[in-house]
This record gives sequence, structure tokens and C-alpha cells, in this order.
Amino acid sequence: MSHQTPPDSSCLDLWREKNDQLVRQVKVAQDSGLSLRRQQLAQDALEGLRELLCSLQGLPAAVAVLPLELTVTCNFIILKTSVAQGFTEDQTQDIQRGLERVLETQEQLGPRLERGLMELWDSVLHASSLLLDLLPALHRLAGLQAALWLSTDHLRDLALLLQTLNGSQSGSSEDLLLHLKTWSPPAEESDAPLTLQDARGLRDVLLTAFTYRQGQLGSSGLIPSLSLHEAASGLCPRPVLVQVYTALGTCLRKMGNPQRALVYLVEALKGGSALGPPLLEASRLYQQLGDTAAELESLELLVEALSVTHSSEAPQLLIEVELLLPRLDPALPLHCGTQSQAKHLLASRCLQTGRAEDAAEHYLDLLALLLDGSEPRFAPPPSPPGPCMPEVFLEAAAALIQAGRAQDALTVCEELLSRTSFLLPKMSQLWKGARKGTKGLPHCPLWVSATHLLQGQAWVQLGAQKEAVSEFSWCLELLFRSTPEDKEQGAASNCEQGCKSEVALQQLQAAALISRGLEWVACGQDTKALQDFLLSVQMCPGNRDASIHLLQTLRRLDRRDEATALWWRLEAQTKLPQKDTTWSLPLYLETCLSWIRPSDHETLLEEFRTSVLEPRGL
Repeated sequence: MSHQTPPDSSCLDLWREKNDQLVRQVKVAQDSGLSLRRQQLAQDALEGLRELLCSLQGLPAAVAVLPLELTVTCNFIILKTSVAQGFTEDQTQDIQRGLERVLETQEQLGPRLERGLMELWDSVLHASSLLLDLLPALHRLAGLQAALWLSTDHLRDLALLLQTLNGSQSGSSEDLLLHLKTWSPPAEESDAPLTLQDARGLRDVLLTAFTYRQGQLGSSGLIPSLSLHEAASGLCPRPVLVQVYTALGTCLRKMGNPQRALVYLVEALKGGSALGPPLLEASRLYQQLGDTAAELESLELLVEALSVTHSSEAPQLLIEVELLLPRLDPALPLHCGTQSQAKHLLASRCLQTGRAEDAAEHYLDLLALLLDGSEPRFAPPPSPPGPCMPEVFLEAAAALIQAGRAQDALTVCEELLSRTSFLLPKMSQLWKGARKGTKGLPHCPLWVSATHLLQGQAWVQLGAQKEAVSEFSWCLELLFRSTPEDKEQGAASNCEQGCKSEVALQQLQAAALISRGLEWVACGQDTKALQDFLLSVQMCPGNRDASIHLLQTLRRLDRRDEATALWWRLEAQTKLPQKDTTWSLPLYLETCLSWIRPSDHETLLEEFRTSVLEPRGL
């Protein structure tokens, strides 16, 4: 044992009074409604705790002073972490220094470099059996160590620490929840120095954060659902409770229990803050149920919620659950995105569900939002659910055409072309990038060509046949002129992005050829139409619409043998298993393809079946 003389009791009283004064100052800062005053009071208190800790650690470690010194250490770490909104390497060093000071009083420190943190904790907690007065402060420091390890995913170390605290010699990180529940920190003495957060409060925060992490980061199913129930029953701040209920709703929806999922989403919406995630999840739920009206209403509320600037509550100057949770990934269900992303989702769903007039208005609102100067001129397509600028233009033009507003669609297309004209000299290089799936702007060739395709469709709606044919021809010229001749290069690429571009390219070529062919049909030039339909079948062999248009034209031209051969090929195709692709076409292209789909193709095929089979039975 150390025989060092403890500091005079008057010094101890002064240090304690200083600690208590700084803790009271932090609580005054927390209650302050003025953010600048709050920040200044917190920073002043942090500096005061730093100076006090330096004074205490500048003296030889003494058993009589350690309870106060460890309390000051914990208060300093709590405030520092809260102000920084996260743990740093400095907090690890602060904890390590506190443990070393305990061992100094027991003359057990040894060479510093030979001991890791877990070894220090083992030594300190075994020594604490001789220092009962230290237990409350040590459990508080252990709570901070546990919070740090949980936030950095050091779950094995955390489990070992909790086993030692509980006096258990068995168990593993899989039993971490049980260890947290079993941990029973000693009660604080009524005359102890003031603390910002006691060990029991830290344990409750750890329980909630751990169960939430287990539920949210696990796969959808029963175990995550049970973990999230645990989190909901813990010490959950409102924003985290909203996330927990939303995540429960997601789990239950994926488990095929939409009604229970809806109950939790309603509870999440009662939280009064952070309404974006539950509203987005509600829209997914209603889409799964086929309730389109409710789905779109949820998306409208989502757009409205994201457009309102909420006066978010200032975080407590404590270790809170939020500090121990992983940052939200855009791919996770709880990420609801920005107002523009929500608006895009609403507009696109309106377009997909046949509400063209609503879609057109939403797209125009979205373009106004994106073009107010705060968005970059161009951006590659981000992860869902974010739109990219050129595709928003193209989808907007498609929605306007669908809504019968062809002139507005032309204006949108002209705006997009003015923004892409600088790319025309580089089209060949961009095509190569698209086929290779390289970064940058691989979709630009599709965007530029698709703009002319949509302009052609707008002119069709306006009855301007010459202009329509001209736009379709310009689209095809860009596609054929810019496409690299080396087909092997594209075919050899295994990159999914390159495959996506290749499929979209084929469908875009087919759409332009069919569109131009239909205009030739409209003016009675079936021979020219035949050339375009033949070429569309060659460019996109799997496009059934192109084959049916070709079949109709062959029939009108009385080329019976060729029509019969084509019909037999179509019949054979229907018996083949359909290819299941893992990606879909861009929405603007799907919409455009829907316009050129033969409306009476089943009748036509049935007539051919009759005319082909009847002579065989004679």
C-alpha cells in the first residue's frame, strides 16, 4: 500500500467545491434556451474541469483523493464527449490515466507499455476489493469505458469488462445483453461529489443503445424485432424511440405482419419529431398492401415534413443513446433522405400509378427546388432514393407528355439539352465509359439521346409529324454515331453498371426506331416503317413490341410467308422461360415504351393463329 501523505482536508474541500460548482454550471448551461450562451457555459465548464483534473493529477495519487479525482475524470469525459458529439482517442487516454492512478496507490502499476486497457481494468477491479470507497466512481468510469467500446464495436472487450464487473467468469459477447442487465452499480453516497451522470444512468443508456443496434443492424426477422422491443422498453429519448418504433414497423412488415407494423408506425408518428422515417416506411407498407391512395398521401406528408425546419432540441450535456448509435447509412430503412428526394419519390410513384397530372405538377415543383442554385449542375446517380438532375428532367418531360402537356415537355427538354450540349463532342468517349461501367457520367449518352426521343413524342402529341421524325432520327443518329464499333469490349465487361447501360441502350434504340416507324405508318409509308421495325427487332431481339409492329406491317404489305415465320418465332418465344433481370429500365424509358406498345396485339396474334393453322387442317 502507498504511504503517501494525503493532501490537507481544506484542499480536498476546495477541489470538491470546484467540481460541484462546475457541475451546477453545466446544468445551468443545459437549461439555457440561448444556444450561444449554452455553448459558452459548457466550454467554460469543460475548461474548468480540465484545469481541476490537471491539478489533481499533478500530485502523487492518494487513496483519500481518488474518489473525487475519478469523479472529476468522469465529469470531464462526459462533458467532452457530449460537446464533441462523440468519443475520440483522447477519452481512451483519459480513462487509461484514471486507471493508472488507482494502481499507483496500490504500487501495482508496472511498465506502462506492457498493459492493455482490459488488463488495467482487471487489475483495478481486483484492487478495488480493498478500496470500497472507490467502487461508485470506478463503476461510473467503467460505464464510460463500456460506452466507448460499444460506440466503436469492441463488443468482446465490453463483454469481458461486464463479466469482471459482475464477478462472472463465464460467458461471451453473445451474452452481452444479459451482462448489461445483470450489472448492478453500487448506489452513490448522498454526500458524494456531484456527478453529471451516474453509473446506473449510463447502464440504462447502454442497454437501450445495444438492443437498438442489435435490432437495426440485424437481418429482418424475429430476433431483431425482439431486440427492438427491448430498446423501446428502455430509457429511450424521443428521437430514438421514433427510430425504434419505425424499425419495429420495418421488421414486422418484412415478416408479413403489416397490421402490427402499422400500429408501431402510428406510435412513431406520435413522437412529434423526426417524422420522415416513419412516413417513408408507411408509404412502403401501403405500397406493399396495394393501397396507392394511402401510399401517396404518406409521401405527400413526408415532403411536407421535410420542408419544415424543426427547431431541434439541443442534445443533453450527457452520454446519450444517440452518441452510441452508428451513423445512418442512406441504404438503411431509417434514412428518409432530403426534401428533393422525397419529392422525387412522390412524383415517380404518381407517374408509375397512372396519376399523370399529379406527377407533372410534382416534377415541376421538384425542378424548381433543384434549380434554385443550391444543387450542383450535374451529379452522377446516387444511391436510392436520390434522383440525379438529368433523369429528373427526363422523367418530368415524360410525365408532362403523359398528362397531355407536350409544349411544357418541349421546354423541359430544351432546358436539359442546353445543359448537355457541351457533352456532344465527347459522346464517343462517354459511350466507352458507359460500356465499361466506369465512374464519371456514364449515363450522359443515354440522357442526351433520350431527350431527343421525348421531344419526338411531344411533337407526335402536337401533330407535327415532320418535327417528330426529325427528332427520332436525330436520336438514332446520336446513338449509332457515338456507339463504339468494338462490340467485344462491351460484351466482355462483367460490370453490372456496364450491363445496365447496354440494356438501356438497346431499349432506347428500339424505342426510337419503333416511334419513327409508327410515324411512317401514320403517313402511309409502310416500306419505310418496315425498315425501322426490322432494325428494331435486330437491335433488341427480346423486344416483343417491335416484333408485333413488324408483324402488322408485313401483314399490311401482304408478305404472308415472312409474317408467318415471324409469328412462329413469337409463339416459340412465349414458351421459353422469361429472363429474370436484377435491374429495371429508367422510369422515363419505361414510360416512353408504354406509349408505343400495341394495344390490340392479343387480337392480332389470335387472328394470325387462326389464319396460319386453318389451312394446315385442310
